[in-house]
Amino acid sequence: MVRSTRRPKLFAALIPVIFLTILISVNVFIFGDDALAGSNQMVLILSAAVAAIVAIRLGHRWETLHKGIVKAIGSAMSAILILFLIGSLAGTWLLSGIVPSMIYYGLKILNPTIFLLAACVVSAIVSLATGSSWSTVATLGVALLGIGRTLGIPEGIIGGAIISGAYFGDKMSPLSDTTNLAPAMAGTDLFTHIRYMAWTTVPSISIALIIFMVIGLSRSQDGNIQDIQPVLTAIDDTFRVTPLLFLVPALVITLIIRRVPALPALLTGTLAGGVFALIFQPHIIEQVSGIETNFLVAAYVAIMKSMYTDIAVVTDHAMVNSLLETGGMSGMLNTVWLIICAMIFGGIMESSGLLQRITESVIRLVHNTGSLVTATAGTCMFFNLTASDQYLAIVVPGRMFADTYNKRGLKPQNLSRTLEDSGTVTSVLVPWNTCGATQSAVLGVPTVTFLPYAFFNLISPFMTILFAYLNIRISRLTRKEQALRDTPEKKPA
Repeated sequence: MVRSTRRPKLFAALIPVIFLTILISVNVFIFGDDALAGSNQMVLILSAAVAAIVAIRLGHRWETLHKGIVKAIGSAMSAILILFLIGSLAGTWLLSGIVPSMIYYGLKILNPTIFLLAACVVSAIVSLATGSSWSTVATLGVALLGIGRTLGIPEGIIGGAIISGAYFGDKMSPLSDTTNLAPAMAGTDLFTHIRYMAWTTVPSISIALIIFMVIGLSRSQDGNIQDIQPVLTAIDDTFRVTPLLFLVPALVITLIIRRVPALPALLTGTLAGGVFALIFQPHIIEQVSGIETNFLVAAYVAIMKSMYTDIAVVTDHAMVNSLLETGGMSGMLNTVWLIICAMIFGGIMESSGLLQRITESVIRLVHNTGSLVTATAGTCMFFNLTASDQYLAIVVPGRMFADTYNKRGLKPQNLSRTLEDSGTVTSVLVPWNTCGATQSAVLGVPTVTFLPYAFFNLISPFMTILFAYLNIRISRLTRKEQALRDTPEKKPA
């Protein structure tokens, strides 16, 4: 017999979300930065249990909810695997001297006045070329964070500059998965989407760059500049620093530009880092492994350790030592745990129809173009907060609002732009979202620490809403185009 299910009332659908919001707030207040070490994960599990109780009372079977959980976790497996490989890549790039060399040469070029501006621009260029904010943050971003710390700049501001640039490039790159996903959900083509998105994205990144420049100028006037010569000396005395080490990052960037999938590209970068450690840093291999009698065994132990566990390179400079530490794959376990728990909550909420019920109520509040775009942006951010995944924050609102945009005579690029302006860029601002958790773990900076300074990500959703209310660059369907869209395709006899 088919078991009937009841349609949830709005308050019932909101119960798990309210529960999650309250407990997350309590966690942040009590545990602070340590909330990601386990307490947030438990809150997500408990919230999932509340959602399951509500769903079962509405007539849903546990088997259906379980399938939803498995499907949601499956959708996050690619992110989890990438996260593990980023951990191993960071390890071999430290062992080989790649990251220390980036810091070394960066300190010679950059200064506190232009650093934040340069960090944002360089991150944007690399992310635009690769189509991946994750790869940009994991490689260039880690190096820039190290450089900024040695210049005496707070890590939250550095992280905000890196995140702003990386997500601008990711959002505008035709190689990006979200940049391809948004127009597919809305019903437009990729390059129309990118051209149309530029109208809101360029002003947003311009404002962010001006703010970073102002912060840089104000900090230089304060004179808070550390003497970086001891840092350069410590790195130079410990590692063999050479531009040849940059061949490995160049290889990874080239592979990504050539559309090699992220997993094999990152694995190639990890292994290449190990090879370069053998060639350029044999003394570091002996230090990390603790083996001096047999170099082959020492090399095997050091490279393996760098990929899966904590390693640290010791110098005569205490601050440099704090930069030369990495956790390998094991350092990503807390983040993976968080992602899995988030997917358990999101899977139950989606498979039970609770999320759909909440978003249906939002559509009823739409009266004009401005309120429609605001509702879309709010729904995307809502999914980033509750489903904890940027792809769901694009796919579900895209499906929900596509027909509404069409009925109101709006071209689909209006929807695709809003999905990216609010779904893609705000995902990294949520600590328990896959993006926020990942970037926080990769940079070693808590999400709440860089959030106030991720100016591009904060400005973008407000910019797209402002354009809608002011009726700036809102493309509308002609009567003929709308008639064609409203006419169902005839099926062959």
